[in-house]
Amino acid sequence: MPTRPNPSPIAIIGAGPSGLMAAEVLSQAGQAVALYDAMPSVGRKFLLAGVGGMNITHSEAKRSFVGRYYEQAGWAADWLEGFDAQALRSWVEGLGLATFIGSSGRVFPTDMKAAPLLRAWVARLREQGVQIHTRHRWRGWDEQGRLMLDSPLGELRLIPPATLLALGGASWPRLGSDGAWQPWLAQRGVPVAALRPANCGFEVDGWSELLKRKFAGSPLKNIAMGLPGQPMHSGEAILTEQGLEGSLVYALSASLRRAIEQHGHAPLLIDLLPQQPLGKVRAALEKPRGSRSMAKHLHSQLRLDGAKAALLHEQLSKGTFEDPARLAQAIKALPCPLVRARPVEEAISSAGGVCREGLTDGLMLRALPGVFCAGEMLDWEAPTGGYLLTACFASGRQAAQGMLAYMADAC
Repeated sequence: MPTRPNPSPIAIIGAGPSGLMAAEVLSQAGQAVALYDAMPSVGRKFLLAGVGGMNITHSEAKRSFVGRYYEQAGWAADWLEGFDAQALRSWVEGLGLATFIGSSGRVFPTDMKAAPLLRAWVARLREQGVQIHTRHRWRGWDEQGRLMLDSPLGELRLIPPATLLALGGASWPRLGSDGAWQPWLAQRGVPVAALRPANCGFEVDGWSELLKRKFAGSPLKNIAMGLPGQPMHSGEAILTEQGLEGSLVYALSASLRRAIEQHGHAPLLIDLLPQQPLGKVRAALEKPRGSRSMAKHLHSQLRLDGAKAALLHEQLSKGTFEDPARLAQAIKALPCPLVRARPVEEAISSAGGVCREGLTDGLMLRALPGVFCAGEMLDWEAPTGGYLLTACFASGRQAAQGMLAYMADAC
């Protein structure tokens, strides 16, 4: 949607995926864009997220993909309609990087790294005329409604034709997403849901010193987890000094956090042997063990030892080990109540943020015409696996299209 260029640049606050994508759409439409970020370089969190392999999106079918956004699936679907997973792959390839689908369905650049993608992207933005200003920290608005930014050369006060806020949530604050924007928006009548940890670890009501000393940091491989009455999910987790973390825990974090908020705890169940049916486990335990210890019996009959066996001993009474039926049931559904999430600063992402009712379809704040929001500072969440990044990219494009429409109407 081309519009007549404005004499002063549009301001984008935050140079993560959402802000960078909005800058691309706006500059391609012929608009002058100034991008401001508090950090010494752009895309800090994006780069860190790609350290273990840049999972850019997911190849899952569209309906299932959209369902990964929980209660906000309908909202996210609006953004993804204009820029879905396949469009994101094509966009990456347009930067000169090929992509591939891994065995889990996740999509990666072929070199598995974020830095080459970011370098190519920033170079293209500069070629399109986007002004990138680092070490510029937004401080809200002054009495005249001007943007206030602290810069290396002193304070700036700006009146751009439109503003995009793409400041992230509150996870990994050392990379710039510190949630400092919450009171500034709330004071101006913007509905903001409290930022909470998502894709995070959880705590139990205290492991024993023995478990912490010998098994903290140990993986729990080939297990399944779930809440009572809900489907069990397979994967891996890690025992920590405080409780549990890892990809399987992250995938359940929204449900676990809600259970804790509603009931004070999440009654997590762990299946330590999801590939074996209950009857087979019980039959193995009922075999005579003679003079062998229970530890050796569990190992010889079920290959159950190490961190898994330690977790069983942590959670079960001595009498349960003497009853094969009860022990088999515990191995297939071990109660492991969780009492709190780890702090949001440690989380991979955060839930909460600017509420949907406070925004137009073009992601403009109803209380602040001309001010738009995108990315993780909006009130949505998703599991890891490429869903977070895809929605950040897509919401940045959605906001940019909304800004172009807003400025076209203003002309």
